[in-house]
Amino acid sequence: MRGIISYGAYLPHRRLDRTAIAAVAGTGGGKGTRTVASYDEDTTTLGVEAARRALRSTTARPAALWFSTVTPAYVDKTNATTVHAALLLPGDVIAADFGGAVRSGIAAYRSALAGGPAALVVTADIRTGLPGSADEAAGGDAGAALLIGDETDGPVLAELIGSGTATDEFLDRWRTPGDGRSKQWEEKFGEGKYVALGQAALRDALKDAGIEADRVDALIVAGTHGRANKTVAKKSGIDGAKVVDDLSSTIGNPGAAQAGVVLAATLDTAAPGQVIVLLSLADGADALVFKTTEAIAAFAPDEPVADQAAAGAPVPYGKFLAWRGHLSPEPPRRPEPARPSASAAGRSEDWKFGFVGARDRSSGAIHLPPSRVSMEGGAVDEMDPIPMADVQGTVATYTIDKLVYSPSPPVVFAIVDFDGGGRAPIELTDVDPKAVAIGDRIEMTFRKLFTADGIHNYFWKGRPVPGRAPAPDGADEKEA
Repeated sequence: MRGIISYGAYLPHRRLDRTAIAAVAGTGGGKGTRTVASYDEDTTTLGVEAARRALRSTTARPAALWFSTVTPAYVDKTNATTVHAALLLPGDVIAADFGGAVRSGIAAYRSALAGGPAALVVTADIRTGLPGSADEAAGGDAGAALLIGDETDGPVLAELIGSGTATDEFLDRWRTPGDGRSKQWEEKFGEGKYVALGQAALRDALKDAGIEADRVDALIVAGTHGRANKTVAKKSGIDGAKVVDDLSSTIGNPGAAQAGVVLAATLDTAAPGQVIVLLSLADGADALVFKTTEAIAAFAPDEPVADQAAAGAPVPYGKFLAWRGHLSPEPPRRPEPARPSASAAGRSEDWKFGFVGARDRSSGAIHLPPSRVSMEGGAVDEMDPIPMADVQGTVATYTIDKLVYSPSPPVVFAIVDFDGGGRAPIELTDVDPKAVAIGDRIEMTFRKLFTADGIHNYFWKGRPVPGRAPAPDGADEKEA
């Protein structure tokens, strides 16, 4: 039995109200909202957060990590190795990219499902377009992760029972390297191609699974051609009531991550014995047929998709344009940071990418960042590493700095006391500076501090824990 052992999805905190677009751009927009990656997020950080959720829900661990995105933070350099480092995976776990096209995501799933050791397949995308365009409004940003293996790796939640594929060369959507937006051919042309391909892949997958269309309990149709998705679903022979909401009205279409996010949302509410078909339309069509097992009844997803979709906070359209590089607001009048040092990053990899501190063996004192000399007793080199990325903390004090360089000022710095010990200065993200208070509960998230000379400086920031307790009366705010 081979299939999905665990899964996770990550939706960024910010939401863009589509009705705000036309008032500024003069065109575009529409109803509903879309997810927006913050200025300090890219596809690598989105992938890390999704993968963390998948691994927190199981004790199984992968022997391979595949990362797929259409909008990589790097070319030439492997992005999957950053995800690998942030997850503190062992050095013998291979990490590689499946990139360049939306279909690469479903191809990575198929590769992992074909056999071999357990693989963590991570997909992420940041979708945008020119101001006022259909892509800008319809897009979305998200990450998804599936841990795929067999019963020797861990309890299988959804077994793969059939698959089908259909490939054809045609020009529907494309983007040349370096271009900031995608282009699309006339919709009817792409729709005609995808309908035939989707029907063929679905027919072959159901035949491979040995079932008829009426046995399907949920049909997911994913792809960047919205009209084709709807037409294929209507002509699938599967009851329309069983077609899963693709979440486009609330989170938008996150490209390579859409299939994984919607599949995660479907598994969040699935019962044992259900048949779920995932049909992806991207430069062809791929269909995967899963059957949920008894193990899914005991599975507790880490932050279900519905909860994340219902949360979040609005982002003004002007700030969204600035984050996407379509506006250039004046930055704080301070020097921009120098490029990060590759050698320094290499010497402190566990701290920088994994947020691993040091604990004194004799006193138990936790040091953030790690230190050779204990602050309690002065013992030297008597430390053990202690991962802190999943440890929550409390804001002891904070300051709002309006002068320090930031792509999106102001910056909120906090002194955070971590549960069980350890104190560190932490930059906060996904916060309203006016709402920060002493006593706020904080969890860690992997982000990008800045980019200089094309080098992304990744590290960890703090963000409010959902459902945090109200701040105590009399909390003071300090401004730099």
